[in-house]
Amino acid sequence: MNASRTLATAARVLAQLRHDRRTIALLLLIPVVMITLLRFVFDASPRTFDSIGASLLGIFPLITMFLVTSIATLRERTSGTLERLLAMPLAKADLIAGYALAFGALAVVQSALATGISLWLLDLDVVGSPWLLLLIALLDALLGTALGLFVSAFAASEFQAVQFMPAVIFPQLLLCGLFTPRDTMQPVLEAISNVLPMSYAVDGMNEVLRHTDVTATFVRDATIVAACALLVLALGAATLRRRTA
Repeated sequence: MNASRTLATAARVLAQLRHDRRTIALLLLIPVVMITLLRFVFDASPRTFDSIGASLLGIFPLITMFLVTSIATLRERTSGTLERLLAMPLAKADLIAGYALAFGALAVVQSALATGISLWLLDLDVVGSPWLLLLIALLDALLGTALGLFVSAFAASEFQAVQFMPAVIFPQLLLCGLFTPRDTMQPVLEAISNVLPMSYAVDGMNEVLRHTDVTATFVRDATIVAACALLVLALGAATLRRRTA
C-alpha cells in the first residue's frame, strides 16, 4: 500500500464530488433535515426525541453514505474508470483506501454537522460526552461507506444499487433495537440482530445517552462497528478484480 497513491485517489474522488452539488447536499443536509423533522414530530415529548434521536444520529449517516458511495462507485465501475486505474501501478488496497478516505472525510463533516445541530440547536439531551456521540456517528458513516463500496460490485445500474438498500439496510433498521429492545424480540430475530453491525451502532449511541463515562460496552460496540467497516472494505477490494476483469 502506497500512501501517495492512496492520497491521489482520494483527491481525485473529492474533486469529482465537489462539482456534484446534489450529492453534497444529500450528504450534508439530509441527515440534518431528518433529525430536525424528528425533533418537531416529538415536540410535545422531548424525552422520546432524546431516546430516538441519539440512535438516529448513527443511522442517518450510515444510510446516506451507503446510497452515495454505492452509486458513485458503480459509475466508476461501469464507465471503465476502475479498469483503467487498475491497469496502472495502483494496488487494489490503494484504490479502496483512497475511496474510503475521500468518503470518510465527507463523513466527518456530515457527522459533525448533524451531531452539533442536534446537541446545540435541537436540544438533544445526552448524559455522556458529545465527542463519543460524534465518534459513533462517524464510525457508522464509515460503515455505510464500506457497505456502499461492497454492494456496488453486484449492481449493473444505479437503480439496482438503490435496490440493495431494502436487502442490506432495512433488515438492520428493523432489528437494531430502535423500535423495541432486542432482548424482547423473538429469539431467532434476536440472534440475527446480534450479528448485524447496526445493532451495535444503536447500542453505542444508547451508552452515550445513559452513561457519563466510557463504559466497556461502549468500547465493545465501537470496536465491532469499526471492525465490520474494515472487514467490508476488505471484501470490497476482493470484488475489484472480478468486476474490472
